[in-house]
Amino acid sequence: MANTDEEYLKIGIKNYNEKINRYYSFSITEIAALKNIKNISFELQKEKEADAILQKINVSDYVILLDENGKEFTSEKFAKQLQLNFNKGLKSIVFIVGGPFGFGKKLLERGNEKMALSQMTFSHQMVRLFFTEQLYRACTIIKGEKYHHI
Repeated sequence: MANTDEEYLKIGIKNYNEKINRYYSFSITEIAALKNIKNISFELQKEKEADAILQKINVSDYVILLDENGKEFTSEKFAKQLQLNFNKGLKSIVFIVGGPFGFGKKLLERGNEKMALSQMTFSHQMVRLFFTEQLYRACTIIKGEKYHHI
């Protein structure tokens, strides 16, 4: 997914990224936006995005696609699911935000599960902020800290 360009989003994402790293190793990898896409179909765009994303994923990664058709969680249930994944001994959990037209077939086949943040539609840049906040919230729930109940 292309870079976040709004400064207020960058600040918020950086803030939560630093907080998450107090608990677990966490980083964000962005892929370059596709170029010269004016004359190619949405399906081909999705496949090109999938190829670029798949190059960044290791075979051993557990991949969760952030997708509007995925399973929805409350914050508490997301924390519980995250802890269950950690308990499985997974080496790396990778959360992926797809492009504006969804995920390409190869990426859908590679994903281990799909998760929805909401039934509402958000910009991909906003999703990054919302997701990092929810991931931080899940960390505090797992550790029994009070952030969730501020």
